[in-house]
Amino acid sequence: MRMESRPSSDYTRTWAPSGEIECAKLADGTRLRYLRAGSGPADLILLHTVRTQLDHFQLVIPEISHAFTVYAVDMPGMGWSDITPGASYTEPALRRAIVTLADGLNRSRRPRATRVRLQHVRLLQGRRSSQSRRLDLCRRCPSSHDRASSHEHGEQSRPGHRHAGRFARRGKLPEHYLAELRRVGRRHGYPRVAREVFRNVDSMIAARALYGRVSAPVTLIYGDHDWSQIPEREANLALLRDAQSILLPDTGHFAALEQPARVAEILLDKQGTRDQP
Repeated sequence: MRMESRPSSDYTRTWAPSGEIECAKLADGTRLRYLRAGSGPADLILLHTVRTQLDHFQLVIPEISHAFTVYAVDMPGMGWSDITPGASYTEPALRRAIVTLADGLNRSRRPRATRVRLQHVRLLQGRRSSQSRRLDLCRRCPSSHDRASSHEHGEQSRPGHRHAGRFARRGKLPEHYLAELRRVGRRHGYPRVAREVFRNVDSMIAARALYGRVSAPVTLIYGDHDWSQIPEREANLALLRDAQSILLPDTGHFAALEQPARVAEILLDKQGTRDQP
């Protein structure tokens, strides 16, 4: 995988002016946009939910950049990553892309005491990394609601159209971010990406069968107004060894936007760096 510069990230520059915005080129030529921010001793990859982009974490990253070197990634076909004709958007394909990205980051950067944490994607490849110590998930695991949502008429190709309905507090969805999501949704080929992602929701739900392979400690973070069902959350917790769950009050699906300070606090607590400058 080759790292390439990418100059066009105007919106991201409004909130991360000093971050390094680059592209990683996969074997098939697809470029994944990512932001590197912070210079903390621990590395952290942030993965957005489908139909959003790395700017989803714009309120969290400034709060944790002293403790982490953060890599926020646009998933294949989403945000400003390439839309590749004929690309697969199954869960295994998306996972392989992120593993390739992380492996490339580890090879291309200077040696240091820790490496980019791959446990959350690598473990499902049947591979283990001795450097991966913990997994913090501030997004839901796939649920049966995703399958139902994938059939809602016409909306799967319009990013931002339904996002307000996923919030417990509507005012927490920034209008400027919503405008950016709509801009991304007008990219040539994006409607197909959205349709293919939802067409492959079952493959994402099926990945839950692999959770038993996780050996790192796991923290699941849910909003109390998230659309996942309580039995599904309990089932996820039971499948994951050495896992704990944190429920955020007055929070919907997008905790990183609704409760960014709390999400940052949890990450810093787990890293043991809270209250450090």
